[in-house]
Amino acid sequence: MQFIETRGNDGQHPERVSFSEAILAPISSFGGIYSPESLPDLGESFFSDHLSSDYKTLARAVLTAFDIDIDAAIIDKALTLYDDFDDGSNPVPVVKVKDDLFVSELWHGPTRAFKDMALQPFGIVLSSIAQHRNENYLILAATSGDTGPAALETFKNKANVQVACMYPEGGTSDVQRLQMVTEDAANLKVIGVKGDFDDTQSALKRLLASKAFKDTLKEKNILLSAANSVNFGRIIFQTIYHIHSYLELVRQNEIEQGENVYLNVPSGNFGNALGGYYAMKMGLPVEKILIASNNNNILTQFINTGAYDLRDSAVIPTISPAMDILKSSNIERILFDMFGKERTKELMLQLDNDKHYQLNDDELKQIQSIFSADYCDDDEGKKYIKEAFSTGYLMDPHTATCFKAYETCRDKPLKTIVYSTAEWTKFSPVIANALTGEKDAHDIDALKSIAAEAGIEIPAIISGLFEKEITQNTIIEKDKIESEILSFL
Repeated sequence: MQFIETRGNDGQHPERVSFSEAILAPISSFGGIYSPESLPDLGESFFSDHLSSDYKTLARAVLTAFDIDIDAAIIDKALTLYDDFDDGSNPVPVVKVKDDLFVSELWHGPTRAFKDMALQPFGIVLSSIAQHRNENYLILAATSGDTGPAALETFKNKANVQVACMYPEGGTSDVQRLQMVTEDAANLKVIGVKGDFDDTQSALKRLLASKAFKDTLKEKNILLSAANSVNFGRIIFQTIYHIHSYLELVRQNEIEQGENVYLNVPSGNFGNALGGYYAMKMGLPVEKILIASNNNNILTQFINTGAYDLRDSAVIPTISPAMDILKSSNIERILFDMFGKERTKELMLQLDNDKHYQLNDDELKQIQSIFSADYCDDDEGKKYIKEAFSTGYLMDPHTATCFKAYETCRDKPLKTIVYSTAEWTKFSPVIANALTGEKDAHDIDALKSIAAEAGIEIPAIISGLFEKEITQNTIIEKDKIESEILSFL
């Protein structure tokens, strides 16, 4: 399979690249990113053939269908990391919460967030390629809370790889911050930035596209890549759990094979939704993809009106901070797939330069044929957390936003798969407040009160964070990011 540029070619980049080349250098011409030239058509037989497959077998088959240029032994090694999840035989449990609502729990890996589903194997793949090519890489990561811990976990102590991870100071939960600042591997650098996630993501994209920065790295014999979902190496692994979740409903006798379902996804950087979109185009029976946002509801506005408007907008801190994002990178791949490279370049440059663009009526109809969207404010989110807990299900505030979209965005009585992106432990003060009214609790106190209320234990991997030494103390202004990274190197 070949990958092509979302904004066309500038004469300085190859027009087509392999999968390995796309993940090693994810930014393409005119500041664009790479997307597949075509998607595999899995066909009905694929789903029948894998109805009894475990997750690793399914993942191997999906990656084979993409025909990527990665050695099978590397793929097998990468997929074995799922064995270390809570249940290696089923790393993504799908739990029935209501008669027609099922939660696909994507957070049973080492950092208790869905980013492990892609970044655990991705780390093996990228570092193996780097070693095979005898090249050294700097991996940039910008995080709203979960990408950072997952990237640091997968790349720590890996040969030929160094990581610089940027997070917005005060914009993550205590647990997410501790997962990052207690990492002590010599090849990792964690940078707190005085700003929001969009500031860190903008810095990442600017550095990835900067010839001067790359030339400076080249003098140090270092090449540049990224762990964010601008990198298709993340997205390819995110198609798999959508297929798995659907097959789980068939296995649980909740749907017949071929029956359409709704996929219900927290918005974020849109990589999760993009994986569902690609799975749908590859043949997964999906009625629509429901997008749940918080008060940073730019995507709700975009899907409902066709306007992507960042003018006079600023990030609003919410109880679901991993979704406190205004500029979602993977919308670009949707635009490219639907409207082509010339229109994508036009729209994205408008957004870069003027902070807004407007789809025409036909384009909006195409978007709305696939996606529906709503947003959930903090009070509503806490209400859904409390209601779900009263019926026996404990969930985090990002998952809670999907319960709003479940109620408002469906127009058919079809089964709905909600994608739970983080374990409750990562946002315990919010959940404690929702369940008991407890206010201003420190994470450790909230963890204890929720565990007592629910009659469960705090996972050791979380409770142990509060005893670890903080080894990463860097906090800087956003204009110091580049110099800080170069000092680290």
